[in-house]
Amino acid sequence: MEDDEQSSNVSSLFGVDRIPEDTQLREVLDTLPSTSFRPLFKEFFSRLQRGKHLEPLRFIGQKYLVPLDGTQYFTSQQISCSHCLKKEHKSGEVTYSHQALQAAIVHPSHRQAIPLMAEDIRNEDGKKKQDCEINAAKRFIPALRKDHPKLEIVLLGDGLFSKNPMIETVRDNRMDYIFVAKPDDHKYMMQDITGREEEVQEFRVEQDKGKVFVYKWIKDVPLNGREDAFSVNYFELQILAPNKHGEFKRNYRCSWVTNLPLSKDNIEHMVKGARCRWKIENECFNNLKNQGYCLEHNFGHGSEHLAFNFYLLTLLAFLFHQIFELTDHLFQQARARWSKILLWEKLRTLVCYFFFDSWEQILEYCLDPPRLHASDIM
Repeated sequence: MEDDEQSSNVSSLFGVDRIPEDTQLREVLDTLPSTSFRPLFKEFFSRLQRGKHLEPLRFIGQKYLVPLDGTQYFTSQQISCSHCLKKEHKSGEVTYSHQALQAAIVHPSHRQAIPLMAEDIRNEDGKKKQDCEINAAKRFIPALRKDHPKLEIVLLGDGLFSKNPMIETVRDNRMDYIFVAKPDDHKYMMQDITGREEEVQEFRVEQDKGKVFVYKWIKDVPLNGREDAFSVNYFELQILAPNKHGEFKRNYRCSWVTNLPLSKDNIEHMVKGARCRWKIENECFNNLKNQGYCLEHNFGHGSEHLAFNFYLLTLLAFLFHQIFELTDHLFQQARARWSKILLWEKLRTLVCYFFFDSWEQILEYCLDPPRLHASDIM
């Protein structure tokens, strides 16, 4: 199109006047500090707030649920750099990987997940100890609070987070939390609960297909046996299902600790919020890896920031699409009609053969294409 018409969709849709060479683009991205992307995430989040598009995602009062989890986006046994995480196998082979700690705003009743700026999990030059998800979280949480000083946040995390040091970090940064607390990891706390069985509250609800949801909770229990242990509120969900003999058997159990108040009036809602932790996997990572974003493809490893910068660029694309799902009627219509992969396929095909002045025009064309025969365009 550029050669024949002196114009192209790269210019009209993306505002790009000259396309850099692939090698030049990678060299620039490799040296660009990843923190350069942080203002973009803040800016678009602020726009959503100003437009009141985030209000339906509030969980309790003004509070937002923010699950936090790690994901792997690069792995190889041949390609590596000094920042790679290493896993040594018994066979002597070494697997190199890049990972990121990701957070997003979610809600039990909405499919959208609004991603926030991620934290790279990587080894730094000169440090012998390997970086990990917990260390990344200790960097991520203060940075999140600095980015959003007034945002009321309820962090969701797995069993790695329900420990004294992490809860202290959360409290120091003026956040609430709901963390998975596996009984085997908290034996002292479970013994204390057993000794105070008369204080444990219980609420049962029969659901579809005869299943019974059993909610239990107790207030102010010690997280562990240390003198400085935090006092937490504990709650759990058990799901009982009838077998072919009509006997109820437990087929699900999960338990959490929180600093938020618990009561019969809010226990079902709290459990729904706690189980939203899976949305970071289902609505964010699954989309990025399986719905056309190709997160795990090796776009370029680099020696400094290239791998993580490609991760952030992919995440920004996903963020834009989540914003469109919340705000743009044309995009909403397209998503209601097609899966993401099919929509991307249509867009890629159209921009190869037709020139469009705007994204609105291409989406309108997708939704209501002219009925043409091949002979009409010959």
